[in-house]
Amino acid sequence: MRANIVREARIITDEAIQHAKLGDDFAQHDAVDHGHGEYGYTERKTGMKINTNTVEGIYSIFKRGMKGVYQHCAETHVHRYVAEFDFRYNNRSALGVEDQERAGKTLSGIVGERLTYRRLDESETLVSSMV
Repeated sequence: MRANIVREARIITDEAIQHAKLGDDFAQHDAVDHGHGEYGYTERKTGMKINTNTVEGIYSIFKRGMKGVYQHCAETHVHRYVAEFDFRYNNRSALGVEDQERAGKTLSGIVGERLTYRRLDESETLVSSMV
């Protein structure tokens, strides 16, 4: 988490022990205590709702996509898959982003980028590179 989240972020987790010291590394850390039946609360000071429902929902969508669409992902590319699902979630119809606008946003991300392919050595065959 520390390597992939900006220090200014507000982190909301469950009560798991591995999350206990996150407040030291981020602007704020709030937790809900699922073990005692707490699944969310409203912060008195700001009125903000504190829960883990959003991240659990996003993770559920990500897991289904990885099992159903992609089926395999090397660890070195996980951040790319996460970025794709993040884009999908933040540009969905429920937020008023429809297909034409979503396609435009997608294509605007490749402006100025150069896409290249790795060349196969003579000793390699197309079949062996796909295995």
